[in-house]
This record gives sequence, structure tokens and C-alpha cells, in this order.
Amino acid sequence: MARNREITTIYAAGVIQGVALVTFPAAGTVFTSPQAYGLSSTEYGGMFVPQAIMAVAASLAGAGLSARLGAKRLYLLGLVANLLAMSLLVASRFLIRDHALAYGILLVATTCLGLGFGLTVPAINTFAAAFFPQTVDKAVLTLNALLGLGTALAPVFIALFVGLGIWWGLPVLVGGLLLALLLFSLGQPLNAGRAASPAPAHATKTRFPARFWIFAAFALLYGVCETMNGNWAGLYMTQHFGASATLASLALTIFWAAVTAGRILFAALERWFPETWVCRAVPWVVTLAFVVTASAPKSEPLLGLVSFGLAGLGCSALLPLTISFAQKELTTIASSVAGGLIAFYQVGYGLAAFGVGPLQSLAGLSLPAIFGATTLVALALAALALGVARSGAQSSLEISPPPIKT
Repeated sequence: MARNREITTIYAAGVIQGVALVTFPAAGTVFTSPQAYGLSSTEYGGMFVPQAIMAVAASLAGAGLSARLGAKRLYLLGLVANLLAMSLLVASRFLIRDHALAYGILLVATTCLGLGFGLTVPAINTFAAAFFPQTVDKAVLTLNALLGLGTALAPVFIALFVGLGIWWGLPVLVGGLLLALLLFSLGQPLNAGRAASPAPAHATKTRFPARFWIFAAFALLYGVCETMNGNWAGLYMTQHFGASATLASLALTIFWAAVTAGRILFAALERWFPETWVCRAVPWVVTLAFVVTASAPKSEPLLGLVSFGLAGLGCSALLPLTISFAQKELTTIASSVAGGLIAFYQVGYGLAAFGVGPLQSLAGLSLPAIFGATTLVALALAALALGVARSGAQSSLEISPPPIKT
């Protein structure tokens, strides 16, 4: 019974963390609206730089901190940081007339969100893998499917609250959920010694093996591809297609819903469509999605919705599979793998989140041109998937996990 409560806690954390993570991108049209914050594309993209930096730092420091503080404490600190981010976002709405001050508070808020993400996500991935040691791939895919569910819900909620004239209702809602989760988690064992094996103090100084860098490069490229869609889909719809804020929110919802559906689908089809096949195939779906998005005529916003859905399906399983493949193969640094890969994913996130603004304002590139150029990143992801999937195949042969019993 206690283990079931722990599992419920970790999976609930995945959903709520997903909503929190996309709260800022979901409100992108609010941040860039002249009637609200009035941020430029560069300011909007720059808002995510401290988030990425802090997420990278927290993820890389996670293994060492876990050895000293314990995984549960890091997880709880992550929830507190997320809660602070939502509180600052709500506070910023009262200072919109002071552009510099409001923007400064937003930067602090995204810094807190990066810290929360960098502490929470590696921890819950490690817990999920440890709770189901014989079915790691499915456990991590399931957790990330629930995280994806949260990311899909965020734009739905923002559209609802914008329609009611209270866009800030989303961070208020997320803050309430985080507080409830924090209080519930305090009463759960989440025993780091039982659920995970923290690295000893000296392990954080151990060099990563050469194989790790293949996974890391894959995670970085994936971060670029996901963020181009996850952070810029809404603005692409409004800037390129001239779509309404509601349609922009729908595009973001479709992307994250497809991410979630894909993770559930591929986990269910594991017996007939192995994870190694998935890892090799879906980067080509991402590549196709970028081609369609970049070439869609301005008069066809529905084609944009289709392309973002296609991108979500292609992105769906890649990050969780990368983490589970690496954890199974790199057993000597297993406690550091999730944090390390999340860190490189966040580097890719930061590059895509911030890079678009300067490319528009300084280089004069349009969003379709930038999305078209990102096709090259997707092609590199497809090439690198061969090495990642080969690693996954080798480790899968060693473990041969049976299906989860429900």
C-alpha cells in the first residue's frame, strides 16, 4: 500500500510538473501582446535563458546533492521552486505598467522554474525506474506520458482563463496543485536508499564514459526540436498564419497532446514495435513535420495544426527512451544519467528558446525560414538515433523485461 502511494505521488508529480513547465510558453501570446506585457520576440525568448541555465545546473548537481541530502529532499525542493515560480508569475501581472520591473520578475520566475524542473524531473525519472526495475522502459515512458499530459493541459487551461479574462488563473491553479502535492509528498517515504541508489560522494567526479556523450548529443538535439515546437508554435500560428489566440493555444495543445498520445501508444505497442525501432523511426517524423511547418502557406492554418501534431508524435518517445536506454547501459553512472541527460536536453531547450528572437530581429529571418533550417537538426537527430538505438538493443537483450502486470 505504501509503495502504491509512492508511485501515485511520483506520477502525479509528472502531470503537475508538465503543466508548470508549459505555463510560460502557453501564455506566450499574453507576454507578447501590446495590451499586456508587450515583450518583443527577443525578450520573450530571453525569458527562458535563466530557466535553461538553472535547469542545467540543477540537473548536473543533482547526483552529488542526492548523495548528501537524499532524493526525497531534492524532489521536495524542486516542488518549492516550482511553487515560487508560479507565485512570481502571478505577482508580475500587478506590475505590467513598469515594463522593466515586470520583466525582471518574469526572469526570476523562470529561474525558479528551471531549478524546480532540474531537481524534480531527474528525481521522478529515477524513482520511476527504481519502482519498476524489470520494466524500466515502460515505467519511464509512462511517467513521461503523464508529464506530457500536463504539458497538453496547460494551453487548454490558458485558453479557458484567457476567455474568462483572467489568464493568471493558470499559475494560480498550478500553484494550488503544487502546494497540495508538496503537502502530500511530505507524508510519503520516498526512501532514496530503496528507490534509487545515489552516487557516493566521489562518483560525481568520475568522468562520463564515451558512450554517454552519444546520448547527451541526442538529448541536446532533441531539446532543440521539441522547443522549436513547444515554445514557438503559438507565435508561429499568430505571426505566420495570422491566427487567433485561441487557435494558437489549440496548436500548442495538439503538439503536447500528440507527445502524450505517442508515449502511450509506443508503450502499448512495445511487443510488436520495439523501442529500438521507435527510436530509429520517429526522428524522421520530426523531420517531415518541420518541412510541412516551414512550407505551409499563410492561408492554411489548419495545415499548421497538422504539422504541429505530427511533430508531437515524432517527439513523443525520444527523451524517455534515451534516458531509459542510457540508464540500462551505463550502470556505473546510473544515478547520474537522468540528471546529465536532462541537463543536455535543457541546453538544447535554451538554444531554441532564445535563439529564435535574435535570428528574427538581427538576422532578419522569418519563423518559416527558422523552422526550415531546424530540419537539419532533425536530420542529425535521425542519424544519431542509430547509435542510441543500437545501445538500447544491446541492453534490452540483457534485461528482456516482461510486461507490467496491472
